[in-house]
Amino acid sequence: MKSLTLKIPRSFSLICFNRTHSSSSQTQLNKPLIEKTFFKSNTKDGLISRLCKDGKFKEAIDILCEQKRLAEAVQLLNRIDRPSASIYSTLLQFCLQQRALVQGKLVHAHTKVSGFVPGLFICNRLIDLYAKCGSLVDAQKVFDEMSERDLCSWNTMISGYAKVGQLGEARKLFDEMPEKDNFSWTAMISGYVRHERPKEALQLYRMMQRHDNSKSNKFTVSSALAASAAIQSLRLGKEIHGFIMRTGLDSDEVVWSALSDMYGKCGSIEEAKRIFDKMVNRDVVSWTAMIDRYFEDGKREEGFALFSELMKSGIRPNEFTFAGVLNACAHHAAENLGKQVHGYMTRIGFDPLSFASSALVHMYSKCGNTVNANMVFTGMPHPDVVSWTSLIVGYAQNGQPYEALQLFELLLKSGTKPDHITFVGVLSACTHAGLVEKGLEYFHSIKAKHGLAHTADHYACVVDLLARAGRFEEAENFINEMPMKPDKFLWASLIGGCRIHGNLKLAKRAAEALFEIEPENPATYITLANIYATGGMWDEVTKVRKTMHERGVIKKPGLSWIEIKREVHVFLVGDKSHLRYDEIHFFLHELSKRMKEEGYVPDTNFVLHDVEEEQKEHNLSYHSEKLAVAFGIISTPPGTPIKVFKNLRTCVDCHTAIKFISKIANRKIIVRDSNRFHCFEDGNCSCRDYW
Repeated sequence: MKSLTLKIPRSFSLICFNRTHSSSSQTQLNKPLIEKTFFKSNTKDGLISRLCKDGKFKEAIDILCEQKRLAEAVQLLNRIDRPSASIYSTLLQFCLQQRALVQGKLVHAHTKVSGFVPGLFICNRLIDLYAKCGSLVDAQKVFDEMSERDLCSWNTMISGYAKVGQLGEARKLFDEMPEKDNFSWTAMISGYVRHERPKEALQLYRMMQRHDNSKSNKFTVSSALAASAAIQSLRLGKEIHGFIMRTGLDSDEVVWSALSDMYGKCGSIEEAKRIFDKMVNRDVVSWTAMIDRYFEDGKREEGFALFSELMKSGIRPNEFTFAGVLNACAHHAAENLGKQVHGYMTRIGFDPLSFASSALVHMYSKCGNTVNANMVFTGMPHPDVVSWTSLIVGYAQNGQPYEALQLFELLLKSGTKPDHITFVGVLSACTHAGLVEKGLEYFHSIKAKHGLAHTADHYACVVDLLARAGRFEEAENFINEMPMKPDKFLWASLIGGCRIHGNLKLAKRAAEALFEIEPENPATYITLANIYATGGMWDEVTKVRKTMHERGVIKKPGLSWIEIKREVHVFLVGDKSHLRYDEIHFFLHELSKRMKEEGYVPDTNFVLHDVEEEQKEHNLSYHSEKLAVAFGIISTPPGTPIKVFKNLRTCVDCHTAIKFISKIANRKIIVRDSNRFHCFEDGNCSCRDYW
C-alpha cells in the first residue's frame, strides 16, 4: 500500500502512526492502522472524547483541527463522525479557562468547516471566550450572526464592552436589549464607575430604581456607593445606605465594605470605622482599606493602632497592607515603626519580589537610612524601576549625590528602563552636587537617548540646578524656551537660587509669578522678605509683611520633632511647654558659649531689624530644631546619633549652629527639613553647604 505524507500533531502520531527512521519531521501514515485504531476510537467522538475526559484539552484541539485534513488525505471523509456539541462545548470551556484565544479560534473555525451549526449555548460560550480574551470584534460578529439571543448573550456583550471602557457600544446594546436583569444594570453601572464616569453611573442607578427596584443586588449597590465616593457625595451615599437597610442587603460583607469605603472617601471617617466595626467577617482587604483611610485622613496614630490590631487578629496582612503602612511610615518619618513592620515581614517570609519590598526601600530612604535601604534593595532578585528610583532619590536627598549617579548607571546596565521620576532623582543629585554640565547632559538624554518626554518637574530641576550655581541668564533663557507654562515648583526653585546669591531682580519676577499661582502660600512672602532683609531693604520687608496681613496670609510656624524611646517630642520656636524645658534652656545657654569660643557668629540678617542685637541672638537660639537637637543630646547616651525632623526649610543660622554642635557634642546629627536631609558630623554637613 502506498504511504501518504502529512504533518500531524505529535500526540496523535504516537497513538495511530508509525514513524520512519528518517531524519524528516514528517510522519508516514499507515492506512490499515488508521482504519483499525482511529475510526474505532472515533466512534461517538472516541479519541477526542477520551482526551477531554483525561484533561488533555490541548491534544484534543490539535487532533480536532487536523481531523478533516487527515481524512481527506486517506479519502475516508465520509466515515468520520462530526464531533458532538458537548465536545465543542468542553473544548471552548478549556480555551475560556486558559484565555487561549488562538486555540478557541481553531475550534470555532472547525465548527464552520465541519458544517456544525452551533446553538444558543455554544454561541454564548464563543461570545464569552472572545470577550474575555479581548477580541470584541469577533464577539460582536458571533452576536450579530445569532438567530436567537437570550439575556446571557446581551449581558456578555455589554459586560465585555464595559470592562474595556467602550462604554458607548455597551450603552447602545444596553438600551436595545428587550429585557434587563440585575446583571445588565450592574455591568453597565460598574463600567461607568470603573472608567471614572461616576455621574453617569448614578444617573443609571436612579433609572434602575424607577424601573424596577427589585433588580438591585449587592453588586449594584456597591457600584453605586463607589460612584458616590468618587464624587464625594455623602448625601447620595447616605440615601443608598438607607435603601440597603430597607431591603435587607446589609447582611452582606461586600456591601459593608463598600459602605465603609464610601464614608471614608466622603470624609466621614468615624462613620466608616463604625461600619467597619459592625462587619462580622472582616478580611485583609477590609482591614487594609480602613487602615489606608486613616492615613489618607491624616490620622497617623489611629492608622498605626489599627495595623497593630490587625496583626493581633490572626489575619495575615498582604503586600498592599504592608505597602500602605510603610508609605505612611515614610511620610511621617516613623522609621522605628517601619523597622518593626520590616521585622514582621521577615518573620512571616514576605516575597522579595512584591512591591512591598519597593515600599521598604522607599521608607528607609525617606527616613534617611540609606544603609538599610540599600540592604533591602540588594536583597531583591529583580528590583523594579520604583525600587531603583527610591534609592536614587534617597541618595540624592541624603547628601550622597555621587552614589545616586553611580546607581543610575547600574540601572542602565541592568536593562531596566528609567521613567520620568527616576530622572527627577538624577537631576536632583546633580543639583545637590553642583554638577551643572552633567545635569544638563542628563536632561538632554531624557528625550534623545531614552525616548521620554520632558516633564515640568524636569524643567524645575534644571532651573534649580542653574539658579543654585548662580547661572541666572541661562536659567531665564531656559524658562523662556520651555514648551509648557512654568509651574509653582519651577518658580520656587528659581527664587531659592536667588536667595542664595541675592538676585533681587529675578527674585521679584519669581515671586510675582508665585503670587498669581498660589497667593495663600506664606513661603513666597517669607523668602522674598528674607532676600530684602539680606540687602538691608527694611522698608521693602515691611511692605511684604503688610501685604501678607492684608491678604490674610499667616506664616506657618516652624515645627521640629524628635523620637526618643518610641515617644515623639514636638517643639515650636521659643517653646517653653516641654517638661524638661529648664534643662534644655540651660544646655543651650552653655552650648552657646562653647560655640562662640569655636568661632560661631549668629547670622541675624533675617531677624527683625527693630530689636537689639542681643535680642536677635536670643531669638535665634530657640528655633525649634535647636530645641529638638538639644533635647536629643541630653536625653540619650553619649555618641548616640540624633535625628530631627522639621516641617519647614531649616534656616541658615540653624544650619551653621548645628555644624558647631555636632563637633562640640561629638554627635552625628541628622536633620530632615522640608527639602532634604542634612547629616552633620564633626562640624561638617553632607550638603557641603550647597543647599
